[in-house]
Amino acid sequence: MPDITEVSSNKVFSGWQKVYSHESYELGCKMNFGIFLPPQVEEGPVPVIYWLSGLTCTEANFVQKAGAQKYASEQGVILVAPDTSPRNLNIPGEDDDWDFGTGAGFYVDAVKMPWKKHYRMYSYVTKELPALINEKFPVLPDKQSIMGHSMGGHGALICALKNPGLYKTVSAFAPISNPISCPWGKKAFSGYLGGTETNAAWREWDATELVKKYNGPPLDILVDQGKEDKFLKNGQLLPENLLSAAKDAGLSLVLRFQESYDHSYFFISTFIEDHIKHHVKYLKS
Repeated sequence: MPDITEVSSNKVFSGWQKVYSHESYELGCKMNFGIFLPPQVEEGPVPVIYWLSGLTCTEANFVQKAGAQKYASEQGVILVAPDTSPRNLNIPGEDDDWDFGTGAGFYVDAVKMPWKKHYRMYSYVTKELPALINEKFPVLPDKQSIMGHSMGGHGALICALKNPGLYKTVSAFAPISNPISCPWGKKAFSGYLGGTETNAAWREWDATELVKKYNGPPLDILVDQGKEDKFLKNGQLLPENLLSAAKDAGLSLVLRFQESYDHSYFFISTFIEDHIKHHVKYLKS
């Protein structure tokens, strides 16, 4: 297991918010992740919640804006927030667009050149990073869950749906729920996976398609969506498609539309306590 290097450490709500860097073998570059260690870790291992951020974000956005540490400290859970893509690889075009390439890994394993060697965020989030966290920090490896926002909400949903039983629960804020049917998803998937939305491989990375064939332990999904979210209004998020597919599949999904809230961390910080309590219900049962 590679070494990790502490980048920063701040005392907050009786715990420690730290950022570490490490050399990733899946992504072939140095990666940062944020980790909040609640005071309960001094007594022994605790459950862990992974947070996946959205387009253009780094590990810093959630750490600095979500206000999650207070509730994680109260509930005694570790929070882990990775970056959203590999960085500084000098791939032609990686920095051309805000919604593709750097900061926009979409939590898939790319199969199309020149992305496929490095853009393996799915394997990084579901395999490499948890193995690293389990070895280096006092976590209960069989008590983990996942949540995220926007592109990261998409990521959290597919990670849970593609790995039945790996995560105790999943939640999302304004997730890109049906990427094969929205402009962001079509752009990312054509670039990383190749082809068009008729490519059957795309369905393996789309939460709305994955719920249709989910076959695993009961999974209680919580989704919050701001009603004044401009990306909801312009058809990028499509949560109603996810809700409809989950109902047809008999999967438990609560979709809450929040009056007057938008797509920002003001929205996330308002409801993050609800989400952490949702996770704790399953992590500590």
